Amino acid sequence: MIRKWIPALGWLQNYHRTDLKGDLSAGGVVAIMLIPQGMAYAMLAGLPPVYGLYASTLPLIVYALMGSSRHLAVGPVAIISLLVFSSISELAEPGSEQYIRLVLLLTLMVGGMQLLLGFLRLGFFINFFSHAVISGFTSAAAIIILLSQVGHLFGIPVSSGHSAIHLLQDILSQIHKTHPMTLAVGSISLGTLFFFKKRHPHFPAPLLVVIASTLTAYFVKLDRWGLKIVGHVPRGLPDFNLPPFSIESFSQLFPTALTILFVGFMESISVATWIAGKERYSIDSNQELKGLGLANIAASFFSAYPVTGGLSRTAVNYESGARTGLASMISASIVILILLFFTSLFHSLPKAALAAIVIVAVTGLIDVKGLNHLFKIKKTDGWVFLLTCLATLLLGSEKGILMGMVFSLLVFIWRSAHPHVAELGYLKEEKIFRNIKRYPEAQRFPDALILRVDASLYFANMSFLKDILQKRLAETPVVKWVILDLSGVNDMDGVAIDSLEEMMKNYGEKEIRFIFTDVKGPVRDLISKAGWEDTFGRSIDYPTLLHALRAIQPAFIF
Repeated sequence: MIRKWIPALGWLQNYHRTDLKGDLSAGGVVAIMLIPQGMAYAMLAGLPPVYGLYASTLPLIVYALMGSSRHLAVGPVAIISLLVFSSISELAEPGSEQYIRLVLLLTLMVGGMQLLLGFLRLGFFINFFSHAVISGFTSAAAIIILLSQVGHLFGIPVSSGHSAIHLLQDILSQIHKTHPMTLAVGSISLGTLFFFKKRHPHFPAPLLVVIASTLTAYFVKLDRWGLKIVGHVPRGLPDFNLPPFSIESFSQLFPTALTILFVGFMESISVATWIAGKERYSIDSNQELKGLGLANIAASFFSAYPVTGGLSRTAVNYESGARTGLASMISASIVILILLFFTSLFHSLPKAALAAIVIVAVTGLIDVKGLNHLFKIKKTDGWVFLLTCLATLLLGSEKGILMGMVFSLLVFIWRSAHPHVAELGYLKEEKIFRNIKRYPEAQRFPDALILRVDASLYFANMSFLKDILQKRLAETPVVKWVILDLSGVNDMDGVAIDSLEEMMKNYGEKEIRFIFTDVKGPVRDLISKAGWEDTFGRSIDYPTLLHALRAIQPAFIF
């Protein structure tokens, strides 16, 4: 029972010494990656860089104990950082005490809602969020993040605009104020990061950039030339504090908290499931919600902002040999040591170098291949991706993902209201029935119209079925029998049953009779309750199309 509440007890009690080498290696590699990224993402979120280090300590340990994934690398991520900044910067000045208080409250809200959903076992809700929406939003958010870092890269003031248009306008209007020294540091950092990403992807290039740029800035005194540096980074661990709560702040932050919950959980569960599939163990979505929820609650109490599982860090964690959650604990321990003893080393770290780290990290999130893939397979999914992406770029992150979800829902409703209905013909040699559009050689029956419905029937799609039937019967006025193959119908509602009854009665007056075949058990139970057996008799009792056709055309040789 205790293992159910604390999944880590399972691997802790059965820990193998052979796993320690992999966990130590992965923990060290991820920490090296996490330290510069955490500071950079905190800056992206409008917070002092040290808050990224705070978010890389206790939350990692809490998730390692409570999460169901043994490989997920939790911590600050770029998309969540953008969402934090885009919402709270409208309520308070970034970096101010009020701003930080609102961030901590937002973190507590996200964690509380995740924990509640986990206890209510509502982890299945992730199935209702289209991959196209999340991919489109992530791609657009990556572009916005990239643009937001141009100011740090060029040394120019860029406003806190939340759409790509505003950011572009601001950049173009300020580009003449570019600071040459800042641009030089940023460009060299970018070039170095892209070089290692392409040629040596496993090399800790961000750490190299941090060390090299910090040493250069320190010894050459580049800050005297106008280069902006991180400055003082507080030493030690944050104190325990309860985030201040107010109804007004709660209502203002609630939409953002929901957005972070959905986006963060989607990113986390997708990469966790991917790794778990490779390692052949299962992920419990409800336990993931609990683990992430407790991690974020702990983060809010110790001056951190919302965390979730990161795609790139999880991949690095896995490829570096991580076997259990101990790897994340080791990463957190290394960050704690940095906070306790070595924060002064980051004083001369150029902000342009951190901006370069963010830019390189998010370029991989722009999913052009995914867009082409969706358009190739299913154009409507491609349009969902594109609309979400454009809406996010033009209107901002929260409105963009909301529009994407609404459009995705409309597409789902349209699809369910327009089910696939195929007219079938008979292939004598194969002795099977097939769609006459795909198999024009299939034999049709002059006085019988055979339709197969490939969806459950309910109030929203019955009008579509009526229109299809009316059109087909108008094209073939000699039809005396309508045979409906219900092998693809798994369910019906009361409106569908009543509509079918009405259709049978109306067409019965025109001497057109209905026959139903391949009726599944659950559907048969429903029509039995509706009294069809007494009203329509054997017309609903044919197991296959062949049985129905032999009954109405006994002379035909099948």
